[in-house]
Order: sequence, then structure tokens, then C-alpha cells
Amino acid sequence: MASEPESGAVESGRLASGKSGGDADDAKRIEALRRGRELLLAEIGKVIVGQQKVVDHLLMALFCQGHSLMVGVPGLAKTLMVRTLARILDLSFKRIQFTPDLMPSDIIGTDVIEEDPVARVRSFRFIKGPVFANVILADEINRTPPKTQAALLEAMEEHSVTAGGQTFRLDEPFFVLATQNPIEQEGTYPLPEAQLDRFMFEIDIGYPSREEEIRIVRETTALRDVDLKRVLNARDVIEIQRAVRRMPAGESVVRYAVNLASATRPGSGEAPEFVRKFVRWGAGPRASQYLVLGAKARAAMRGNFAPAMTDVRAVAPEVLRHRIVRNFHAESEGVTADEIISRLLESVPEPA
Repeated sequence: MASEPESGAVESGRLASGKSGGDADDAKRIEALRRGRELLLAEIGKVIVGQQKVVDHLLMALFCQGHSLMVGVPGLAKTLMVRTLARILDLSFKRIQFTPDLMPSDIIGTDVIEEDPVARVRSFRFIKGPVFANVILADEINRTPPKTQAALLEAMEEHSVTAGGQTFRLDEPFFVLATQNPIEQEGTYPLPEAQLDRFMFEIDIGYPSREEEIRIVRETTALRDVDLKRVLNARDVIEIQRAVRRMPAGESVVRYAVNLASATRPGSGEAPEFVRKFVRWGAGPRASQYLVLGAKARAAMRGNFAPAMTDVRAVAPEVLRHRIVRNFHAESEGVTADEIISRLLESVPEPA
């Protein structure tokens, strides 16, 4: 799984060698990551037209050890994008189609009875499910009952599964991307707010531009053989995750992230008037954590050694949009979570 990158990729030795935890080594990894991001986008661009912002946010979540919820109508190449990303990163990939009859054992695995042909003794053996992969695509997660949703969400939180009284660690890095169709909601089981909060980002995928769609149609209706090169591997990703966690964040950046999250809570003294009018429930402390982590990952991917408040602002919509619960006034007036976030970014001042 973690083989060396092919020619043209970032060398594993530059990214994963050296003493873990050293500032100099982290600086080398961040600089290599900046170059690696350009290569990643170039390789993905061989298959996916446009969507650079979406790919950037997927990489940020991966490098923060977070998970992402992707929302978009069918036919926007969500599965192809995730599969291509896993291939370029040399990570194992599994796609799980969520349906109303999907059971938790269909995701985490099940115990089967085996009989020793010599000793004639029966015993249980655990057969691993599709969750035992580096990158999991949970397709249409809102189409399966809450019990099955909870099985995946537990694995996301603990990076392990329990079956038959035994605990099994999942492969690292472990990254879950769940998709939802925003149009067809009949017969679905919407994720409750407490479970939505476990996703670092909610990434909205929109329609391509006219010129992008023309290029998509031209390229996908012709015979072509795309040669994708591996840019990073599992070991590299784990080292980047550690480097991102070690990256220092200034006091003003942390305060700005906390101020943004606090301003979404209508009962807070920092909440603007429009938040009190349109929001029923705001973002919790996990949002503040993900704002800082996302800012760190964004800074690292651009070759910077510390996050700035512009990085916090850039990741705020993806971090906050699924954590803001609108009230009746907002829904009746058609005020979206993104509009509330946009007004927040204008009204919450940056600390000096």
C-alpha cells in the first residue's frame, strides 16, 4: 500500500525522513507539501475538470485527520474524484453504497464459524468489512437507518471497531468522505446535528461552468488512457498530519477562530443581532478546533509555517455551514447558512 512514489512525484525521503518532531524536519515537510500540492492538483486535473477548491478542502481535511461531508447532485464526479485522490496518494479505497437495508456488520465486518479439520474444533473468525481501508466513500449516507450510520461514525471517531468482544484498529491514515444528495430527500434518514458535528467540513459541490462542462463532455466521450502518478503515500500523509498538528498558531488566530464560533450562538453575548434572529443553535467548541486545524493545513499546503486569519476565514464556510441550525424565521425568509456565515465574516472583527 505504501510503496514509493513514481517518477515526477515528491520523494518520500524528503517528506518522511528525519527525526519526528523537529522544527527543521517539519519545515522541510511543509515545503515539500507545497510542491506536492501543485503535483496533486496537476494529477487530479488529468481526470477531474475544475473543482480545485473542492480538492483543496479534501486535502485539508485529510491532513487534519478529519472527515468530510460532500453535498451535491448526482453526476458531479464525486466518486471519481475520491477514487482518483486515493490512487494518487497510494491509499487503499473502498466505496460503500448506503441503502435502507444496510446493516452495521456490512460495514465493520462479521464473525464466521470455522472448524479445524484436524482437531474438529469450531471457533469464530472475524472477517473484516469495507471500513478497513484508508479512504472510505460512504455514498448517500442519509439513505441508511441511524443504527448503521452510527456504526460508521463510531469508527470515524475511534479509528477502531469492536466485534465479538475484540477491538480492531483501522488502517492509518483513515479518512471518511460521505456524500448526500441535496434534492431527493424522500425515504432518507437525515444525520442529526450531533453526528454532523463529527465531520470537519461540509463541502458543497456545484455545477461546472459552461466551458468546463464542454471540456468534460469532450474528454469523457472519447477514448483516452490516463496515466496517474503517485505523489505521496500513507507514510507521507501520516507525517504531514503530525507536522500540521505541531504547527504553532498565534494567539490572535486562535482568538479569532473562537470569536467566530462563539458569534454563531444566539445565546452568546458576542452574537450579532442577525444571528439571534435567524439561528436556533450555533456551533460548538469542535468548530473552533477545526477552524484552527483547517487554517493550519491550508497554510502548510501553501508553504507557510504558521496560519493567518485569512486562512481561518477561508475554511470558515466549510467548517460552520453544517453546524448552524437555522430557525423558522431563516427558513421562511430563505436565509441560508452560507449567507449567515458571510455576514459573520464581515461583522466579527479580527483581533489586533
